[in-house]
Amino acid sequence: MQPDRLLLIVEDDAAFARTLCRSFERRSYQVLHATSLDEVRELLKQHTPQFAVVDLKLNGNASGLTCVRTLHEHHPAMQIVVLTGFASINTAVEAIKLGACQYLAKPSNTDDIEAAFGHVAGKEEMDMTNRATSIKTLEWERIHQVLAETDFNISEAARRLGMHRRTLARKLEKQRVK
Repeated sequence: MQPDRLLLIVEDDAAFARTLCRSFERRSYQVLHATSLDEVRELLKQHTPQFAVVDLKLNGNASGLTCVRTLHEHHPAMQIVVLTGFASINTAVEAIKLGACQYLAKPSNTDDIEAAFGHVAGKEEMDMTNRATSIKTLEWERIHQVLAETDFNISEAARRLGMHRRTLARKLEKQRVK
């Protein structure tokens, strides 16, 4: 593998991280994975990745923005893409100020992330039409948001979503990444 294709993925969702790691490895990246800021700091003692994908919200309400700052201070030329299921203008602006080159809302796939690595400078001819978001995607994003708000308590999340607990459990089972 080429040493200039070292990628660090900072993601606490094990299934999503595993999927991203496999996908980038198939694209000839050497992939490192961390789930917390402490793990990032340990990896940076021995490695200097050229690319990073950082989840904005880590376990324990830890902020991926702290990881972005740490990564940027370690290697200012590192291309950092922030992924989030809870996109907002404020966090996007802060991520860019702290050193991220791009900020993407989930669901984003490997193609989106790799394109973001190549799109560091702004461009005036930005396509204003985005791909349409399906009702299923919107539903899944809302379910995930409520689950995060309730610390993944399925009964409480189902109550807040106005659905039966078993219905929510079935939807979660269908969405499981293998």
